[in-house]
Amino acid sequence: MPSIPGKYQHYKNENIDDYFIAVGVPFMGRKMMAMSSPVMEITMDGENMTIKNSSLLRTVEVKFKLGEEYEEHMPSTIIKSVTKLINDNELETLSVIPETGVKCGRHYLFTDDECVVTLTHDKAKTPGKRYFRRIVS
Repeated sequence: MPSIPGKYQHYKNENIDDYFIAVGVPFMGRKMMAMSSPVMEITMDGENMTIKNSSLLRTVEVKFKLGEEYEEHMPSTIIKSVTKLINDNELETLSVIPETGVKCGRHYLFTDDECVVTLTHDKAKTPGKRYFRRIVS
């Protein structure tokens, strides 16, 4: 069974532009984000989890307790999220934008070699996917 905690290097996207359009990211921002290759670092301490994404553009770190609501600060809004452990190799974050009621989410699927993050949004026609390879020290 793969371990969830670790460092992961982004290496490819799938259908990411539609997702970024739905989220409201402007054209230049979409292109920069699609071309970025962030490192995702996940740590766990019991029920407490931290997910940190670092790139040349910015670093975003979110700390939360599994199953409890928390706030995520986005460039244009704050969203309310809950992350749950589905099984030993899957996490799911369900979010809502309070001002609009629009729902979005992230599904993390872990293997021994990688993590695939599927991004969903009520306004996106197709889910976007970001692929990360596990960094082995």
